Amino acid sequence: MPNPKRRHSQQRSAKRRTHYKATAPTLSVDASTGETHERHRAHVSEGKLYYKGKVVSEKAPLKS
Repeated sequence: MPNPKRRHSQQRSAKRRTHYKATAPTLSVDASTGETHERHRAHVSEGKLYYKGKVVSEKAPLKS
């Protein structure tokens, strides 16, 4: 496999890494419960597990 003959400068590495950035998760409000949650994720409200506005499970899973 080819290897670089010389070491890349720190500036060159930093230029490549400038495009990596953290983004805030997209939030939405559930129509049935009115709770704010992360989109495309199941969420717990009043001991019930909801996904796409419907009850998936009556007993919420334990967080570990």
